[in-house]
Amino acid sequence: MTRKYSQQMNPKKDKPQTGRKAAANGARQARPATGKRKSGQLPPLQMRSDAAGIDIGSQEIAVAVPPDSDPEPVRTFQTFTADLQALADWLQQCGIRTVAMESTSVYWIPLFQILEQRGLEVFLVNAHHIKNVSGRPTDVGDCQWIQQLHSVGLLRTSFRPPQEICALRAIVRHRHSLTEMASQAIEHMQKALDQMNLHLHHVISDITGETGLRILDALLGGERDTRKLAQLRDRRIRSSAQTVRKALEGDYHAEHLFTLRQSLERYRFLEQHMADCDREIARRTREIAGGGVEAVAVPAASKPLKARKGTSAAWLESQRREYFRLFGVDLTQVDGIGMGTLQTLATEVGPDLSRFRSAAAFTAWMGLTPKQEISGGKLLRSKTAKNKSRLAYALRMAAQSLLSRRSALGDEFRRLRARLGMPKAITAMARRLGCIVYHLITRRTAFDPSLLLRQQQ
Repeated sequence: MTRKYSQQMNPKKDKPQTGRKAAANGARQARPATGKRKSGQLPPLQMRSDAAGIDIGSQEIAVAVPPDSDPEPVRTFQTFTADLQALADWLQQCGIRTVAMESTSVYWIPLFQILEQRGLEVFLVNAHHIKNVSGRPTDVGDCQWIQQLHSVGLLRTSFRPPQEICALRAIVRHRHSLTEMASQAIEHMQKALDQMNLHLHHVISDITGETGLRILDALLGGERDTRKLAQLRDRRIRSSAQTVRKALEGDYHAEHLFTLRQSLERYRFLEQHMADCDREIARRTREIAGGGVEAVAVPAASKPLKARKGTSAAWLESQRREYFRLFGVDLTQVDGIGMGTLQTLATEVGPDLSRFRSAAAFTAWMGLTPKQEISGGKLLRSKTAKNKSRLAYALRMAAQSLLSRRSALGDEFRRLRARLGMPKAITAMARRLGCIVYHLITRRTAFDPSLLLRQQQ
């Protein structure tokens, strides 16, 4: 039986919808095709005859060029510097102007720098963006596949800051690794104290402070009188002298004292190296900031800066001024943004954010924007991608510090926590901080909390 439907509108069922429901239903309906390219569509494919693909390895590099560029379009080279120079010469002989390679560990860095010096356009591609295809389990097949994808414009290059920022970033990351090793040395000291039943690290907050180091040096020097050891405590220590004396009564053994001595020497050695890194970081930051904002007077700090261990208020103020000259704006006015966050921003991205077309692109690069998967007009999943961005981690820490702040950003974070829960609220607030930083740097405007209050009303 065939049913016939009237084309007249039913006043009850076909009532025109307005508001959010109409917008939601309109999003599900197919829009009419227009001549303009929709947002999210890929541009038309364009074949490039000057594109090459490279598969990076620790000892061997496979390179593929278009078949008509050379009788032997696929070659392998060793990773010695002379071989990398020969690789670059061969690419130039083949008329190659753009090259794509995977970001495999740190093996790509020497070749990347050589090709950039030769004037070639180098695409550093995320390995996750190149899907595995069966039938090419060799390096030769991989480089040919990369060359084919790159020749039709299907690969996107990863963000890489200028060389001066990369040099500064290498030192900052090296200092971070030194900090982790120093933490391990402290754990080894605490383990040796536990094995001798010495509870020094339980009655004072930091055994690497003035009191802790003085007592440890006296212990390793042979002093066992708990009364004399307790007199080395600083007057600011909350634990009483009697408590410190009881904590220093233990079972001393030569093997544990040997471990304690070596761990303490290692900690001091790493502390000296971290101080050297701090001086080098400050010097390079001054050189980079020398080309920044010089004519504009640096405004006074709007809030007191918290000094970490081994730093002073004068040093913090000098760093704040350097970062103002670097970015052109005082980012410490934003609640939660401290010197650690500014250092990460300066070393991971740099002062030039023009490579990112918008604040949304900037936060998406950090992995703070949910990635939506839509099929058949339905939202299947909306979740942030896994990303080990150091800048995203710094912004998450900055967002978490807003929990107890009495400010517009603190109020917004507490509202997000009540609505989304703590983990999602931290990510959402970190994205908001990233958008604020992007707008302040690109527009060179001071932070105005009243704008946030207006948006909330």
